[in-house]
Amino acid sequence: MVTTDQLYSYSHTIGLYSLLGRGFNNPVDMAFGKDGVMYVLNRAGPEVSSRLPYKRISMCTVDERYLGEFSSGGVEGGQMMWPSSIATDREGNVYVSDEALQRVTIFDGSGRYLDKWGAKGSADGEFNRPSGISFDADGNLLVTDSLNCRVQRYTRDGRFLESWGRPGSADGEFNLPWGIHVTAGGNVLVADWRNDRVQRFDDAGRHMATYGTQGDAEGEFNRPAGVTTDADGNIYVADWGNERVQILGPDGGFLAKLRGESGISKWGQEYFEANAWELRERRKSNMEPELSPMARGNSREESANVEKLFWGPTAVKVDDEGRLYVVESCRFRIQVYQRT
Repeated sequence: MVTTDQLYSYSHTIGLYSLLGRGFNNPVDMAFGKDGVMYVLNRAGPEVSSRLPYKRISMCTVDERYLGEFSSGGVEGGQMMWPSSIATDREGNVYVSDEALQRVTIFDGSGRYLDKWGAKGSADGEFNRPSGISFDADGNLLVTDSLNCRVQRYTRDGRFLESWGRPGSADGEFNLPWGIHVTAGGNVLVADWRNDRVQRFDDAGRHMATYGTQGDAEGEFNRPAGVTTDADGNIYVADWGNERVQILGPDGGFLAKLRGESGISKWGQEYFEANAWELRERRKSNMEPELSPMARGNSREESANVEKLFWGPTAVKVDDEGRLYVVESCRFRIQVYQRT
């Protein structure tokens, strides 16, 4: 069995809690753009008027340079309500799926609003809670249409091409599909959220394999939210309900798991240097407290109490240098791991 430290070692953390500006607010996904830009999607619920400005897309780099932000909460063009996933096309434009507004919104790489498309319904080309998005090799956009329990394929300007899937638990069926990823070879991986598994399809939507079942043992899942692959074909799953990331081989066999090793980000350190009294209070706190017998072994309780652990891992991404990024919604950060 491969151990985790044979695959990845913790590098650093990006982010801290922030209503606006440098930092994140319930981040749910991220995407890589041109010239090293990372786009981080902040969902920032609940949807009350005072929190609408916090719904935004943050721009930064892997070495923690903050580059700005764009968009806000609302229903107008260029705004978001329940943003779920983010992706970039070959030209560097940014696409965002929105569960509440039943649409995909498009920005250019600097955040300028370009267009939107989509409508609520169950017919071809309509949505009922669109969630994960990913581009295929032809530049078309694949969307997991969660409550319609299917995957749909569109051109970049929103013209419907095809769909596959239906409600159920058999191979090729879905129950609230969420994260989606197109591999380098053109296969499509779908995090089948409520069925607690990952399914693999070919580029025409034909079922190829199913990985995992419900549970917390190695190779089992509890509400998987995100999925991606690396250059070797290894599969990375944000095992949201188990508060971990699992690494599978190309054949779906279990390789390793990560629970989180986060330290303070550079942004966080700079904040504490400017707020010395908060740093003093932090040093008095126990970030790895002794857990009660009832909490030990409960992944949700462990993550809520131990700062370094993943809490709400919603998305996983791998960059061109093989680094692994884990988006944590509940701790407002991204943990970065380096391939060893």
